[in-house]
Amino acid sequence: MSDSALAPWIAAQATQLLAQRGHAWLLAGPSGLGQYSLALALVRAWLCEHPSAHGACGSCGSCHAVDVHTHADLCVLMPETVMLALGWPLSEKAQSDIDDKKRKASKEIRVDAMRDAVEFSQRTSARGRGKAVLVFPAERMNNITANALLKTLEEPPGDVKFVLASDAAHQLLPTIRSRCLGHSMVWPDAHAALAWIEGQGIAAASAAVMLRAAGGRPEDALLFSQSGRDAQTWVKLPQAMARGDVSVLKDWSPAQAVDALHKLCHDMLAVKTGADSRFFEAADLPAGGSVTTLTAWAKALASATRTVEHPFNAGLMLEALVSQAQTALNSRH
Repeated sequence: MSDSALAPWIAAQATQLLAQRGHAWLLAGPSGLGQYSLALALVRAWLCEHPSAHGACGSCGSCHAVDVHTHADLCVLMPETVMLALGWPLSEKAQSDIDDKKRKASKEIRVDAMRDAVEFSQRTSARGRGKAVLVFPAERMNNITANALLKTLEEPPGDVKFVLASDAAHQLLPTIRSRCLGHSMVWPDAHAALAWIEGQGIAAASAAVMLRAAGGRPEDALLFSQSGRDAQTWVKLPQAMARGDVSVLKDWSPAQAVDALHKLCHDMLAVKTGADSRFFEAADLPAGGSVTTLTAWAKALASATRTVEHPFNAGLMLEALVSQAQTALNSRH
């Protein structure tokens, strides 16, 4: 992603961080605020042949190498599932194992990849601009993997910089957090977020619904759109669940359904206790639902979250989730 394509609030944060010294940053905040985009903007600037105070030039050989994911002085540490989704190449052995069906792509950052990164950090820079290690999502390191990184964070080689980006920094080891300069991601105002979403080709009316559905997080709103879900379905969802209409979720994965129902349950409880709804318009919410039953539903959804990635029959799981929602939304006491 070129710096010109960065959302304005991400570009402003990049300028702020580039003006500061430090060998390791931890970018932290809820999902959808641009941690990965900001991390990539930082490493592009660190490695750029002609950087400015605002970031990378976007046109040198180094910037091109980052853009096509082949920079010799950049090590990207991600779960293999995330690397594949974002177009980063796996190691030759990892790709071979997955292609040969010896194992599935990992959802964690593997310790052998971390050891390769530590070895990478000790090598001489290929382009002479230093080296960079980007870790995302950093909370996907288990304790063994994190401890493999810890010593290098404590005593970094002179020309390597680290940026860890996380949607759940509280899950990181305290020793990892303490060795990084922390940066809390900035929440953009609604006007700027909507303008950016519309700039990605989303109609204004849909952009507003999707931004609300994402709780004000613009990148999550864009992912909502790219997942094939539409704004009208979101608006109709609360009443459809009260009717027990599972057809509304026919193209949704169980994980998407559980996330949506969590948000619906949150808004129902908020309105019942005198607060404002966040993800849906209050006028679109069903009239029923008691606080006691809605609270029990919230606990059930939290339990479902822990098993939603298991290979259950998706259709049956969606039916069960909708039935549970219908009961909770129509309860009276």
